[in-house]
Amino acid sequence: MKKAYRVKKEREFQAVFKTGASFANRKFVVYRLDKKDQPHFRVGLSVGKKVGNAVSRNDVKRKIRAAIYSFKDEIDPELDFIVIARPSVKGLTYDEIRSNLVHVLKLAKIIDREVTST
Repeated sequence: MKKAYRVKKEREFQAVFKTGASFANRKFVVYRLDKKDQPHFRVGLSVGKKVGNAVSRNDVKRKIRAAIYSFKDEIDPELDFIVIARPSVKGLTYDEIRSNLVHVLKLAKIIDREVTST
């Protein structure tokens, strides 16, 4: 996923946390913030140390990015959102991460339609 599609700066993260709405399931917490006149959506990832060491955290982040990339056409472009992985996400396969992510993104109304598996 290109860097332009990522929320990177601390103040951007804090803006989403403070003014955005949150949604959660057992594996993820998602904060969303509507931003008008934005050419494409932006996503920020947070995977804490409780998930595991750096190798396992990076593995989880890679799987989350790949899952989001697989249904990027379904996501509203005028949106910033943050995905926070809970510790129970460690050890899940890509398909399990993707299905849990689809579930929480539907709760947050980030994706509306049924997402096909790839």
